[in-house]
Amino acid sequence: MTTTDKTLLWLRCENRDEEARSPLTPTDAGRLVSAGFTVVVERSSQRCFGDEAYLAMGCRIALPGQWREAPANAFILGLRELPPPPVALRHRHIYFARADKDQPGAADLLARLRHGGGELLDLEYLVDERERRLAAFGYWAGFAGAALAIRAWARQSLAIEPCLPPLAPYHSRADLLGALEPELERALERAAPPRSLVIGSAGRCGSGARALLEALQLPCDGWDIDETVGGGPFDTILAQDILVNCVRLQRATPPFLTPGLLRRPRRALRVIVDVSCDPGNPRNPLPVYREATSFAAPALRLRVPAPLLHLIAIDNLSSLLPAEASTDFSAQLLPALLQLANDRASVWRRARALLREYADPVPI
Repeated sequence: MTTTDKTLLWLRCENRDEEARSPLTPTDAGRLVSAGFTVVVERSSQRCFGDEAYLAMGCRIALPGQWREAPANAFILGLRELPPPPVALRHRHIYFARADKDQPGAADLLARLRHGGGELLDLEYLVDERERRLAAFGYWAGFAGAALAIRAWARQSLAIEPCLPPLAPYHSRADLLGALEPELERALERAAPPRSLVIGSAGRCGSGARALLEALQLPCDGWDIDETVGGGPFDTILAQDILVNCVRLQRATPPFLTPGLLRRPRRALRVIVDVSCDPGNPRNPLPVYREATSFAAPALRLRVPAPLLHLIAIDNLSSLLPAEASTDFSAQLLPALLQLANDRASVWRRARALLREYADPVPI
């Protein structure tokens, strides 16, 4: 495979079996090609867009994992963590690494980059001048998280086990709603509509959660900065049936819930969904669990007195709706990708500067 002086963007395949999202759609890949980029796409049997769709837009096709042999000037684009080999990373890598000093694995990743002379352009830090995320899956993560919360509540009400079965991606929002509504209707014959609280309701993630609840015509309370600025714990949360957390704290704040609070009598709370899903972070506002759940085992039963309480904390919730989520994300990311050839572009300079700030004192 030959290359030219064009900016080379290499879309790698993802390693996780359940990961069907893509940071770049075929349509937006075609826009990059039209702008003078060379775009290489690794084959993937799980990506929600077929390989032929990228080929039709002028992209080149490569084998899975071939990014390791890509020319040194390539930007390697992905979503999730890089596989363990190689030890030395020599390219410029664009993906969600969460490589700050508080995150497990950050030191190892940054050491691999240092060893190979590579660079990390962490999508966590792709922000505007007010440090607002420019490209995120938040809306669809919130939508999917709220959907799983309602399904878990419905299955609890119907005494169906497990609380949630293993998950698989849905083709569309309509398919997800169509699968959810029958169980919800049966549950509402036995119980009053669940009361839901969305924390971080004004953000993208919170707006997605509220949209799902509104689509099902279910009641929803919303908290944002004014309600949480002083930190918790908040015993009023216990009066809700469902909690959907859409907040990832950037500073130390007293948590919203604690294990002790969950053991109090007369708790109505039955389902917690931590969309932000950051259990390894000491700033986690829900320190009531230690490990994330997954598509294979979506819900964790917390060890608290009756009634049942399940927690859902999946770090790629928007993968439940990969096509909508990818289309939305790719459109947000495209303007920044178009600036990759410009080393002085403010958006990428900010990403580099913020990584140095948050990764300190981890050597980069």
